[in-house]
Amino acid sequence: MRGVVQRVKRASVSVENIIIGHIDNGIMLLLGVEESDEEKDLEYMCDKVVNLRIFEDENGKMNKSLMDVQGSILVISQFTLLGDARKGRRPSFTQAAVPDKAVPMYEKFISNMKKLEIVTESGKFGADMQVELVNDGPVTILLDSKKIF
Repeated sequence: MRGVVQRVKRASVSVENIIIGHIDNGIMLLLGVEESDEEKDLEYMCDKVVNLRIFEDENGKMNKSLMDVQGSILVISQFTLLGDARKGRRPSFTQAAVPDKAVPMYEKFISNMKKLEIVTESGKFGADMQVELVNDGPVTILLDSKKIF
């Protein structure tokens, strides 16, 4: 499972010019599910995202997590995070999970965030979405449950 975590002042996602998700102060997460992902990958990603210390404390140091600042999260499905562009000029997406596998994992990630009482908004899996955000910092972190990077 791969994620791009961005600390945001605000973020929104639209489908067909209708805003379907919006947050203030928190994390905008692009989330990609890999064909080989298992429950442990989902658990890793959930734990890492909510506990990643990327928010500033009273001294201006990045010492606080999403949980600490009671921030929100906007989760966007993004199979292209699994694109492999090492050969040629057209990325290969063979590592990305098929929807039958990816949708339940994406939905469970969202459910896990809500169980933690985090204000959670999301995009629409498989839709053509427009995402807008104000990256705070900017702070952008790449995550991979297989710890490739």
